[in-house]
Amino acid sequence: MQFLLNLPSAISFLIVSVITTAVALAGLRFVRKKYSTEALKENHEVAAIIFNAFGLLYGVVVAFVVFVTWSGYDDATKNLQLEANEIDDIFHISKAFPSPVNKIIQQGLIDYTASVYNDELKRMSQGDVNLHSNRAMARLITVFYGIDEKSISNNELYAESLKRINNLAQYRRLRIFAGKNEVPPVIWLVLLVGGTITVSYAFFFGMKNIKAQYMITAALTVTITLILFLIYILDHPFTGTSKVSTEPLKQVMEIVQKE
Repeated sequence: MQFLLNLPSAISFLIVSVITTAVALAGLRFVRKKYSTEALKENHEVAAIIFNAFGLLYGVVVAFVVFVTWSGYDDATKNLQLEANEIDDIFHISKAFPSPVNKIIQQGLIDYTASVYNDELKRMSQGDVNLHSNRAMARLITVFYGIDEKSISNNELYAESLKRINNLAQYRRLRIFAGKNEVPPVIWLVLLVGGTITVSYAFFFGMKNIKAQYMITAALTVTITLILFLIYILDHPFTGTSKVSTEPLKQVMEIVQKE
């Protein structure tokens, strides 16, 4: 299903909605052919109570999963922004260091930013990134830890730069973890089975106006489908057209390359 993430959101929503709605309406047509309206009406009172209770429980579960996945997506966005912010701060702090250390650090930051923006984020969408796959980050940390503290007159500034480089490595780790933190299969099972039961339950209400029942069933199916697909999109923050914006890294890369 990941190919749907690479399509425009409207088209992806349309494709999954058309497929699920067609299946749901086919199921409704089968039930209405097998049972008459009068036969279905006999169970309306009990069925309505059970349907309301089940719908409430399913709605709570779906709302919770949407909240969790949206929080994860939001955290991934913030971590990427903080990562870009640390690059910019370290770059400007390094100007106070003696030469040639400052130039080495600045070039290391340029290489790291370019590697993340041009390569690492693309590979993350394919699940092909691990904590030790970025050589530019490793070289940058080696340079910082190899600096002779005595050669820097402002020790407080040097200590701040070490803190910043550690923060940069931390935000990169959090970004990678966010890209691999997916909704467990058991939760997907609950969501899909629950959605199927909810839609199927609507088949067993006997409405005289069959066209109205078709429209109600279609609306219910589309709503559940859109919410579940939204969860799927939020569960892949670095994949597809709705992925986390890389604009912060792009802006920082332009800044460090100009100076």
